[in-house]
Amino acid sequence: MIETVKLSKTFKGKKAVDEIDLYIDEGESIGLLGPNGAGKSTTISMISSLLKPTAGDVKLNGKSTIKNPAEIRRILGVVPQEIALYEELSAYENLKFFGEIYNVKKTILEQRIQEILEMVGLKKPQKELVKTFSGGMKRRVNIAAALLHDPKILILDEPTVGIDPQSRNHILETVRKLNEENGTTVLYTSHYMEEVEQLCKRVYIMDHGKVVASGSKEELLSILSTEDMIQVTLSEMSDTVVEKVKSIKNIRRVDATDKSLRIISKKGSSILSDLIHAVESEGILLTNFQMETPSLEDVFLHITGRTLRD
Repeated sequence: MIETVKLSKTFKGKKAVDEIDLYIDEGESIGLLGPNGAGKSTTISMISSLLKPTAGDVKLNGKSTIKNPAEIRRILGVVPQEIALYEELSAYENLKFFGEIYNVKKTILEQRIQEILEMVGLKKPQKELVKTFSGGMKRRVNIAAALLHDPKILILDEPTVGIDPQSRNHILETVRKLNEENGTTVLYTSHYMEEVEQLCKRVYIMDHGKVVASGSKEELLSILSTEDMIQVTLSEMSDTVVEKVKSIKNIRRVDATDKSLRIISKKGSSILSDLIHAVESEGILLTNFQMETPSLEDVFLHITGRTLRD
C-alpha cells in the first residue's frame, strides 16, 4: 500500500533520514522504533506529505505521492507527537472544526463526531474546554480528530508520551480495534517497546537516519538466537568489575545499571566460574545469576548500542 524508496532528508548538510526503504501492506500494523534523533518523525512527515524529501520517493499503491500528495492526504490520518488542538474550544468544537477541514459531509458529521467521541471515551466531557483536560484526554481528542474522515491509514507519532495509565490503555485498545476490527493500516512509533510488541506485526528499527533491522518479532529475536542473555545482581557496582567482566572469553556485551549486569554471551558457553572469579577479585559478591529469554529491547540494544529511551 505504502512504500518508500531510498527516502532521504538533509537539513543543513546533515542527513536526518538516509535512503530508507520500507513498505506497509494494506491492513498491517507496523512499528517504527528508534532512539531520539533516529529520524522517525522526519520519516513520518515525509510519508504524510508534510515534508518534501531531499531524495527518494514515497509511493501509494505504486504511484508517487511527491508531486501529487492529494490522494494520500484523503486517506491518511496523522496523530502528531505534539498536541495539535485549539485549547479555547471544547472537544466537540475542535472535532467539528477538523471535520469541516476534512470536508466530511455535514449530513454525517454530527453522527461521526459522536461515534468518535464514544470510541475515545470522551462523550460526556465533549462540551468542556480542551484547556481543562488532562494530557491524556487531550491526546485522545488529538486521535479523534485524525479519525473523523475514516482514514484507511493512521500514523501515530509517540501518542502515549507523558500521559496517565488509563488514557494510555484506552489509546492502545482504540488503535488495536481500529487495526484488527476496522482493517485500518497503522504506522506506530513509540518509546515504549511493550506497546509496539502489543500492537505491531512487523517492526522497523531506525538509528542515525537508517533502517538497521526489520521484520516480525520472531525474525528480530532470531538475531540473538546464537547468544545467551544473563542477568546478574551484585552487592555493589564498580567500573573495574565491569571491565573485568567484559574481558571474559565468550562475553560479547555487558551493560551495567545500578547493581546489576545485563550480559550477552556466546550461546552455551560456560562463563559462571570466570564471572564469579572476576567479581569476587574486586571484593564484590554475586548475589543472583539468572538466564533470561531475549526481548525486543535486548535486540534493540544489541543493534543500536542504546536503549530505546536514550
